[in-house]
Amino acid sequence: MIKLTCTFYIEAMGNDKKAVETSISEIEEKLKKEKVEILGTRREDVIETEDPKFRYSTVLEVRFKGNLPDVIKLVLKYGPSIVEIEDVDGSEIEAEELVSILAGISAFMGNLMERFGSLAAYPDLSSLPAPKVGYDEEEIEKMIIEKGFIRYRFVIEAYGKNKEEIEENMKKALSLEGAYINKFVSKLMEEVEYEGKKRVKLLIAFELLSSIETLFILTAKYAPVGIVIVEPDVVEMTPNELQNSLSELASMVNELIHRHLLMMNQ
Repeated sequence: MIKLTCTFYIEAMGNDKKAVETSISEIEEKLKKEKVEILGTRREDVIETEDPKFRYSTVLEVRFKGNLPDVIKLVLKYGPSIVEIEDVDGSEIEAEELVSILAGISAFMGNLMERFGSLAAYPDLSSLPAPKVGYDEEEIEKMIIEKGFIRYRFVIEAYGKNKEEIEENMKKALSLEGAYINKFVSKLMEEVEYEGKKRVKLLIAFELLSSIETLFILTAKYAPVGIVIVEPDVVEMTPNELQNSLSELASMVNELIHRHLLMMNQ
């Protein structure tokens, strides 16, 4: 079990000063009831900003200890602007437990993206070369042992103009994220007309090798409907990997929450 001591910086924004004060107070009280050990909290004074959409802002600083699954749940629930990991007790997690954590991230982020839009947005990928697909066992073993990579399988739903374009862009996007593709298969699930244009839905299954940070990012961006870790059975996570993974996750949650706030203020 990996236990963390960390600090969250949670921002509340709005156009009503009293509402912002009430919001941050409620967040503080809710955090004190969570399944973590609160070590201290500090609320900054509400300040007036130059943003016409969010005239008032304040930040709550919360320092606490908790198990990794509980800390990740709080990242998703409260969307901190900043996550700082101060201390890490333990470095290993069973693959089965990690899959459970990833499934929770996938479900949560999938619900957010259904409401506020996808996070998987990329620049034009047409100029990028097609990435390699398929590695022999010796290459895979080297990536796992020397680079600390994880071998895992995802199943996702993807939409686009046609099957070939979706497959090509998906492979390039995965490579751009830092994943190595070992296997890739897809199945056409649906073909529809939308505003006079053909759209297809694919179910894509792929086996990837990547760092733990990339695994977290892809889980949050694509909200896979299926996740399996092939190897190793026990995953080692360094403090730096934990910091990067939680920071990336918090950033993506924040982006979706900010979209929601902008929609409310339009």
